[in-house]
Amino acid sequence: MSIGQILTIIIGLTLIAFIVWWFFGKHTEESGTSTIVNDEQNATIVVNGGYSPATVVLKKGIPAQVNFDMRDSTACLSHVVFEQLGVNKDLTKQKITTIDIPTDKAGTYNFACGMDMFHGKVVVK
Repeated sequence: MSIGQILTIIIGLTLIAFIVWWFFGKHTEESGTSTIVNDEQNATIVVNGGYSPATVVLKKGIPAQVNFDMRDSTACLSHVVFEQLGVNKDLTKQKITTIDIPTDKAGTYNFACGMDMFHGKVVVK
């Protein structure tokens, strides 16, 4: 075997290992919680190349708002869509966009960017 063939095999195996890790490996997901002030809870999600944190946990029974702090001008992230809630908000109109989340029952509300490429969720427990 020549050096070129050996390098090709090593590069190929490295790429295969990366693809397996990317699709099947365990990836940690950042999770955030809300702050409760005067019987109302608020959580902030920073929009900058994605959603951070991608998961927000809220307490059941306490009125809640999720604030989207827009720091990215990417067209894909310019909207946030909560399909289950019928919400489609333009995040470019103001720096912070607030969305009311129903907390009367436990559940998960998934959200995504306008192109459905970036995802997150709000969990009510």
